Amino acid sequence: ALSFFRKAIKDNNTPSKVVIDKSGSNKSALDALNSELDQDHKIQIFQNKYLNNRVEQDHRFIKKRIKPMLGFKSFYSANITITGIENIRIIQKEQLIGAKKQVSTFENFAKLMAA
Repeated sequence: ALSFFRKAIKDNNTPSKVVIDKSGSNKSALDALNSELDQDHKIQIFQNKYLNNRVEQDHRFIKKRIKPMLGFKSFYSANITITGIENIRIIQKEQLIGAKKQVSTFENFAKLMAA
């Protein structure tokens, strides 16, 4: 967990807040990182068993589509496929600007592609 957080911080800068579940390894890794940081840059830790469930639930549909594929051969193909699945989910959940509830998902998609 510590090496994961170090790599994430190296690639994306130090976060001000982190939400984790009740995992002890994540908590201890963040505590170790906080001991290395000065007081002004400490990471605020929110630890709650169900706080990140909404984010995790949204991944279900991606996992359902990807599991039969048995993985990807390259990062590029994974990126394109997951982006497409995410775009379709956005249209289905009517989070797309200009999407109409009276119209089918396909018609909203066709309008998006025509624009």
